[in-house]
Amino acid sequence: MLGELNTREIDAVLHTSVVGRIGCHSDGRTYIVPITYAFDGDSVYAHSAAGTKVEMMRANPAVCFEVEQLDDLANWRTVVAWGEFEELHGADADDGLRKLLARLAPYVTSTTAQPVSGPDGTFHGIRTTASEPMPPSAGRVAASGQAPVLYRIRLTEKTGRFEERSTSGSERRTAQAGDMYT
Repeated sequence: MLGELNTREIDAVLHTSVVGRIGCHSDGRTYIVPITYAFDGDSVYAHSAAGTKVEMMRANPAVCFEVEQLDDLANWRTVVAWGEFEELHGADADDGLRKLLARLAPYVTSTTAQPVSGPDGTFHGIRTTASEPMPPSAGRVAASGQAPVLYRIRLTEKTGRFEERSTSGSERRTAQAGDMYT
């Protein structure tokens, strides 16, 4: 069965995924690139080294964002969203980085960089080898020697589709609060 995702299901796909693709267009050229991200219900937060993607989004902040969840070729969900690129600085950058690091912390596998949480479970920073936690506001430098670019995509429109193979003839399972696709 093919169909459209409802708003709750669209948000569930955006909340549970960590890799999506940004499509940007500038000077007659279209560019699509995967990113890791965090979604807060309104915006997608991400970071990047300066380069083609950032230059294009600065020139034309209207972007497209796509995420899919693929169980197999007959069972999938996909979301396409449109929004505006916004480069973050100061307190907004700190807040965006906290959201991003908190979302990606479960996927950190490095023994030299581990997330640090407070007693209440809130994110406090990254502990590097034999160091105190490094807060999000600490100056960061990418391998290129430049500070990473923190940004958000303020989503203005979202749509979603799915395919689900029915094995029992029963209706499609809808996402319930606390029962999101994982």
